[in-house]
Amino acid sequence: MPIQTITELRALYAPPGERAVRKQIAALDVHCRNFIALSPFVVLSTGDPQGALDASPRGGGPGFVKVGGDGELLIPDAPGNNRLDSLENIVQTGRIGLLFLIPGFDETLRVNGRARLSTEASDIAACTTERRAPKLVIRVAPEAVYLHCAKAFMRSRLWAADAQVARSALPTIGQIIGDQTGLHSPAESREDMERRYAADL
Repeated sequence: MPIQTITELRALYAPPGERAVRKQIAALDVHCRNFIALSPFVVLSTGDPQGALDASPRGGGPGFVKVGGDGELLIPDAPGNNRLDSLENIVQTGRIGLLFLIPGFDETLRVNGRARLSTEASDIAACTTERRAPKLVIRVAPEAVYLHCAKAFMRSRLWAADAQVARSALPTIGQIIGDQTGLHSPAESREDMERRYAADL
C-alpha cells in the first residue's frame, strides 16, 4: 500500500535521536568551513516552480567553493553544456541544496539555503583562478547545515580500490548519447575525449 501521510510514514520508524536533530545548524561553523576548503566536489540540487527536480555535479580544486566574509558560499560556474538547468531553477525559485564530498571521507556535508546568481566584480574576483574567471557565481545563504554520517559510503564502498568498476563496463558517453538521441558522431576514444575537454577543465 502507498504511504500517503506523514503519520503513516513516521509509524514505520523510531523518532530521530537528539544528536540527529541538534546537529543541524543555521550557519557555517569552523568545522563546516574546513570541510568545504578540502572539498573538490559538490552536488547542486535545485527545482523549478512546478516541482521538477535536478541534481548537477560541480568540481574544481579543493576549496574551489569559497566562503565569503558574510558566511555565504560562492560557487563559480564553469563551462558546461549550456543547458543551464540549475541556473534557470535558481532564477525561478532561489532555493538550493548542496552535498559536499571529500575523496576518501565517508562523511558528507549538506547545506540547504537560498541562492542567487551574481555577476558582482568582487564575487567574480574571489572565484577567478589562473585558468579562468567565471561568467557568474552562485551565491548561497545557508539556512540548514549538517554533516551526514558515513553509512551510505560504507555500504557502497565508494572509495575502496577493489570496488572500482572498469570504465569498459559501459560504452563511452558519446556512444550512449548517440544511441539515446540518434545523433551519432564519429567514434571517440577516452583519450580523445579528455583532450577535447581539457580546455574547459
